Amino acid sequence: MEYNEFEALVKEACQQEGLPQALAILKASEDQEVADAAESLVGQFAIAEVEGEQRIYHVTLQADEQGEEQEFVEHVMNEGDEAIRFVAWFFDAMFEVKRKETYQAAGKTYQQPKRS
Repeated sequence: MEYNEFEALVKEACQQEGLPQALAILKASEDQEVADAAESLVGQFAIAEVEGEQRIYHVTLQADEQGEEQEFVEHVMNEGDEAIRFVAWFFDAMFEVKRKETYQAAGKTYQQPKRS
């Protein structure tokens, strides 16, 4: 994918209201790798209330050392956050594009999450 195509896709996905809409844009991408990666994520998100926030998690099952399936949960964003959070997570998780680069393509400033 050319950088200008990446930038256009990121900007379009970031204009969406939330994760489901941004995921739909990525699934409709003309770039087959992006579309396939987005399609593979369908049904893998869950919302849970934690500390008064509606948090969106990516949930997968992975086999541990004993071969037993374990649930793996990764916090992606909170309900109401800008779609750039999901888009940056998507390109980082699926294509190892640094989140800062995705934010730059979207014309936004990336801030490192605070460590707790």
